[in-house]
Amino acid sequence: ILNLNCVRLGLSVCVQAVFVEPSEPDTSLRSLAESETRLPCQYQVEGEESVVQVTWFKELEDGTKEQIITAHFSEGHTEFGRYSGRVRFESSKPTENSALLIPSTQESDEGRYTCHISVFPSGNFDRHITLAVWILPISSVDIEDLVEGQSYRIAASCRAVGHPLPTLTWETDLPGQAQSRTSESRTVSSQYYLHPLRSMNGKQLDCLVWHPGLEQPRRLSHRLVVHYPPDATIAAGKQDWFAGLENAELTCESGGHPKPQNITWTWRGGALPDQVSAVGEKLVFGRALRMNDSGVYECVVKNSVGAAKSEYVLTESTGDNLLLIIIGSAAGGLVMIMVIIILLVNRYHRHRNKKLEMELSERTEEINTLSRQASSRRLNSVSTDPRVQVQTQLPAASFSAENKTCRLETWPPAPPGLAGAEPLESQQRPMIRGYRTFKQIHPHKTNTCINMCI
Repeated sequence: ILNLNCVRLGLSVCVQAVFVEPSEPDTSLRSLAESETRLPCQYQVEGEESVVQVTWFKELEDGTKEQIITAHFSEGHTEFGRYSGRVRFESSKPTENSALLIPSTQESDEGRYTCHISVFPSGNFDRHITLAVWILPISSVDIEDLVEGQSYRIAASCRAVGHPLPTLTWETDLPGQAQSRTSESRTVSSQYYLHPLRSMNGKQLDCLVWHPGLEQPRRLSHRLVVHYPPDATIAAGKQDWFAGLENAELTCESGGHPKPQNITWTWRGGALPDQVSAVGEKLVFGRALRMNDSGVYECVVKNSVGAAKSEYVLTESTGDNLLLIIIGSAAGGLVMIMVIIILLVNRYHRHRNKKLEMELSERTEEINTLSRQASSRRLNSVSTDPRVQVQTQLPAASFSAENKTCRLETWPPAPPGLAGAEPLESQQRPMIRGYRTFKQIHPHKTNTCINMCI
């Protein structure tokens, strides 16, 4: 890279200056505070040229120049003013490599620098470098402790200091609004506002810090804190409680934030039964369960926000006998139903039989009357044969309710071996109004009986 520089040696002569770095007369660089900064400057001599002296200057706001460090080819180097001990040449031979190092860069080091090189016999050559010093942001987040039910307020604050000023944003699923402001001290802040609810407790609320000196935004991760009173419930497990149960226990389950540390158990409004103790959230029975352990058990939980209580009514059965009692009760009920049914059926049949007996008595009386009339007619038609002397008697009818049969008897019976005797005949007739009709003919045909029975 050629740089033309005209010097007056009795006459105007223009010579060529060659810089290895920086390549341009004016260059801009960027550095970070508290890091090392390198300001390049290297002149390449040609022929009989030689670098006699190198000097670094910093331009002030009023346009003047402040000398920083100088290196002479024979007298060594010298540091000036406030830069003494803070700057140095990169090379031990600064006339060959004139780059300047600032080991710990400060924000005040930002500005315009000049590298001035004196070359014999060519003259003086300059390179100008503008340095920007960035300060990486210093950031923090303050999370407020909120209480459920409070009004719309600040939930978190994010602050950052840097150069140039950083930008702050929020990343969260919480419903709210962010407000940012900038102070004269190059500090930017952002506040996040919302209505606190218990469902928000533990939710993500991250502050993102954006700055050109960062490859990606800096994330300040935090969780929202919302305090709310506890909710108390008593769990007894899935087991059935009965007298004689071992290792029985009740658990007082409580929510709330912060987690309640104060849990109190009572029984029937007073002290707990003997050998029953509270261990943290649990109420432990140190012996077998008794029938007199029944009653209302209450747990009270408290935290810094409020308190809650829950009750559990303990009722006990007698264990295995309970099933037998249930089965016995059901069986007894069935037996009672069967007895009632049997009584009703028996009553119905007795009523029906009584009705039938009355009807049969009436029918029997009617049949006896008819029998007497028939006997009278036969007696009147009996043969006048003197050999035959017949003694007759009105037929008698009898009824058997057990076998539901009707029996008709005629007296006297026929003499044995009487000529013309016919065998006893029995003939069944069709049903008449629920009764059967039988006809019996006496061997001597002296008496005839017609009877009706069931």
